[in-house]
Amino acid sequence: MRNKKILASTVSVVAGLALLGGLGWITTEKADAQPQAARKPLTENDRQVRAHAQRTIEEGMRIFRFDTFGSEAFWGDALQLHQAIAGEKNGGVGGGVSPKTALSVGLKVDAEALPAELVAGIKAGKVDLDDPATTLALLKLNAVVGVTGKFDPAGRIQSMGIQCAFCHSNVDDSFAPGIGKRLDGWANRDLNVGAIVSLAPNLKPFTDLLGVDVATVKKVLASWGPGRYDAELDKDGKALRPDGKQAGTLIPPAFGLAGVNLSTWTGFGSMPYWNAYVAVTQMHGTGTFFDKRFADKDQYPVAAKSGAAKSASAGNTRGASDLTTAKLAALHFYQLAIPAPKPAEGSFDRTAAARGKELFDAKAQCASCHVPPLFTEPGHNLHTPAEMGVDSFQAERSPTHMYRTAPLAGLWTHQKGGFYHDGRFATLKDVLEHYNGHFKLGLSDQEKAELTEYLKSL
Repeated sequence: MRNKKILASTVSVVAGLALLGGLGWITTEKADAQPQAARKPLTENDRQVRAHAQRTIEEGMRIFRFDTFGSEAFWGDALQLHQAIAGEKNGGVGGGVSPKTALSVGLKVDAEALPAELVAGIKAGKVDLDDPATTLALLKLNAVVGVTGKFDPAGRIQSMGIQCAFCHSNVDDSFAPGIGKRLDGWANRDLNVGAIVSLAPNLKPFTDLLGVDVATVKKVLASWGPGRYDAELDKDGKALRPDGKQAGTLIPPAFGLAGVNLSTWTGFGSMPYWNAYVAVTQMHGTGTFFDKRFADKDQYPVAAKSGAAKSASAGNTRGASDLTTAKLAALHFYQLAIPAPKPAEGSFDRTAAARGKELFDAKAQCASCHVPPLFTEPGHNLHTPAEMGVDSFQAERSPTHMYRTAPLAGLWTHQKGGFYHDGRFATLKDVLEHYNGHFKLGLSDQEKAELTEYLKSL
């Protein structure tokens, strides 16, 4: 399996670093030059580090893919979303959600979770992909990426929860569009979170929090579209931008973040911070999360009104039972181990990309902020809206009031939906046009084309 190869490769890298650290007098060059048999054996401490790394990555992978953090209490018990998925014929409500409908709103299916007889049935056209009962069967197999159904002994769905992989995994489409091997860390720019949530029979948790009616909630959810989500709506209540456009941001990738300081568009906090924030306040799992900044009634009126000392929305909460905190370390460790994927051979012009690299490092001034090989600034990687030449709407929703310099490795995987935090630039060419004008770089059309090829190569 591809993921096992990635895991083995990552563990080897971690173990190798531990070895070199334990034998500090051996340089990388010397260690690489020595035959394996000639190297000194691992010390007991080195063996413990190596074993710990492997255990932690494996546990982090399991958490990323399958742990719901107790979010069934919200998505199932409160919203009753599982009933809408099942449909009336299967003990739920409404028409239900068929596999075709699920795929149309961006949900993905893990082909490796499908038994051989089901694969054969799908290929032979003997599996009804228009039947919600088939969706329930896929949920029982844990084959729907990022979604877990809870079933009673009779096989009836009782609740459901979501995982990190819901937004931050894709599949390679090796079986069919939307069905294939998992690609952890890839942004799911097909996922229409708003459309999925709108199916819930009970939206009262949202109407009560925001103080609006169901129709308004559905209008806001519908405004996001594929690949977007608003993680601040439950804090500041800003459903739309001042110009009337949607207020969500693009789902970012979760790979290639080792060495990167801040992991969100506006630099809210580190990756462990954002994992806790999302698990507790967005996935609505049970856990502990602190950020007193959300008690600011001027910037975060919804959060402040909901109770700074008691509410997850206000940023200071302890769940009745904490199903999140103990998992944050392994989850973080696994995320740091996910490398940015390399582009396929032939997907960019190598000759033009080589010239583009020279421009990136010099005339275009890209490397002054997107410092290779992290492709963001080491340290405090934030800039004001004025520095970037864009409006401040999304930045002002963040405690930082700034925008992060996004890392660029693996950029080719998330071109769908546009660029920048809100997808305002449809193509890489549009991004370069913006910078060329804002920073007065004087790039020619050919140079912008060469830079584009280099960005596609990262």
